[in-house]
Amino acid sequence: MFEDFRELRRLFDRLPDEFSADDVGRTGITGSRRHMLVRHFAEHPSFDCTITRRNPLTAEKTAESASERPAGESEVVSAD
Repeated sequence: MFEDFRELRRLFDRLPDEFSADDVGRTGITGSRRHMLVRHFAEHPSFDCTITRRNPLTAEKTAESASERPAGESEVVSAD
């Protein structure tokens, strides 16, 4: 689905502060993958967001989201 983790990070960064599966779907991702990505963002430690509603599935970025990091600060992702 994504060639590398940076593509997934770019998708997350483009989403609004509060986003749903519909918002993910606007990027061209369809079907149940939209919901899977919302859950992935909420559960993966590299993405600062939490699920705020189950129906419709909605997540909200936290204060430590990538969009609020100081300029030039990047995240290091392990290949493990």
